[in-house]
Amino acid sequence: MTTAADIMHPGAQWLPATETLDRAAQLMREMDVGALPVSDSNERMCGILTDRDIVLKCVAAGHDPSRVTAGELCEGTPRWIPSDADVSDVLDEMEGHRIRRLPVVDGDKRLVGMISEADLARHLSEEQIAGFVERVYAGVSR
Repeated sequence: MTTAADIMHPGAQWLPATETLDRAAQLMREMDVGALPVSDSNERMCGILTDRDIVLKCVAAGHDPSRVTAGELCEGTPRWIPSDADVSDVLDEMEGHRIRRLPVVDGDKRLVGMISEADLARHLSEEQIAGFVERVYAGVSR
């Protein structure tokens, strides 16, 4: 059985909700990632911040990224997957919610990695990837 831990990119880290967007962008550059999970003061995930969020919801809207926090941009219900979840559960979660990045947590709910489209592409069959793309981008149900 292939698990979330087998396909995830390890070493993900939280971005505190109180962190400014300019610092978030710097961290994304340093880590070479396009998204960071955002945590509240209790290290519980309250959302995910993407590079696209920073550009569209802050910069393009005329706001100063040094004055807007990650927590201000987080929307919706955070999604995550346990590290021991089967890859089919990973796909169900990502496809069902039409998301492209999924945080992975261990048994203690600590962040241990992230799964992105690139991770899926490296570990899944062409047929599985084609199905994922069709369902996430076109909104086609199974």
